[in-house]
Amino acid sequence: MSFFQRLKSNSVFKILTNIFVIILVPFIIWMLFFDENSYLIHRKFDAEINDLESTILFYEDKIAKDKETIKKLQDSLELERFAREKYLMKKENEDIYIIEFDTIKK
Repeated sequence: MSFFQRLKSNSVFKILTNIFVIILVPFIIWMLFFDENSYLIHRKFDAEINDLESTILFYEDKIAKDKETIKKLQDSLELERFAREKYLMKKENEDIYIIEFDTIKK
């Protein structure tokens, strides 16, 4: 038996030379790596979607905190307290002393 006859009788060779396998393998490789809708691009888009969803959650939380702050500021005493603490505003004839602590250990 010649080499080619033994090769043709081999079951692996028969599978690899099947026309469907010959067409399917390059197609799968093309779809996974080279196509504009490839697996690699989908992974990148999924990562971007996850980042955007976490950003959405961050801003929704920030909006909820801001709404709570706005609701608190409807009270004039709270508004005055906020202006004094945040923007260092003061009443007339009033002195404000800002005390800063040095937290650096020597």
